[in-house]
Amino acid sequence: MPLFYRKIGQGKPFIILHGLFGNSDHWVSIGKKIADLGYEVFILDQRNHGQSPKNALLNYLVLTDDLFEFIQEHKLDKPIIMGHSMGGKVAMRFALENPSYISRLIVIDISLRAYKIPSQLTYILRAMEAVDFEIISSRQQVDLVLKKHISDPKIRMLIMKNLQRIDKNRYEWRIYLDAISNNKNLLFESIEIDQSNYCATLFIRGGISDYILDSDIQDIEKAFPNAQIQTIEGADHWVHVEAPEVFITLVSEFVNH
Repeated sequence: MPLFYRKIGQGKPFIILHGLFGNSDHWVSIGKKIADLGYEVFILDQRNHGQSPKNALLNYLVLTDDLFEFIQEHKLDKPIIMGHSMGGKVAMRFALENPSYISRLIVIDISLRAYKIPSQLTYILRAMEAVDFEIISSRQQVDLVLKKHISDPKIRMLIMKNLQRIDKNRYEWRIYLDAISNNKNLLFESIEIDQSNYCATLFIRGGISDYILDSDIQDIEKAFPNAQIQTIEGADHWVHVEAPEVFITLVSEFVNH
């Protein structure tokens, strides 16, 4: 699948993969800072997100295949791959399946294990489906509908990034909600591949997030024996948003070491 992407900077290739409900827009400021370190940064919209094509299939097999095709199409030589949440699972699966295609790996606040589908996902889907674009004519009206289901302004801001204008007073979601709703169980499955990748690997977790627990470390080190795990204290799942300066410092120290 031909994925939409944004390219920033020049140098060695560096790929960024967003999480569920994310898109490349969310990562532009981080991408610019990484480009300043001397990298050609490719920020992808994964399938059914952002400006990439929509498809009924949505699982880690097809997401990983999309990434492989992107690297082949753009002739990227051993890129650094960084993924957050769902994007982190795609990055891990790709690294384990294709160890010779990657130079370094950065995984943001996700482990290899299966996760229980969070209740928050149900609220988000319900909120987005409740927006009636036949009667909605402004971003403010969309936010008011979302607010009935989602109290956290950070989450609403994330969701609003998926809103696009189609003419003066009409909007639509550019994310493919049906594919996410129909395949949500698959997006919380574990990554189970019976081999290891010995490339330098950095896991960054939020100190108040429960996505990477101490109990996950054994499996992480089995799959990625050269992994280091850094914790950003006080940060939740969106560590790169809540502590961007600390996040960039960790990434910079890792890639330039």
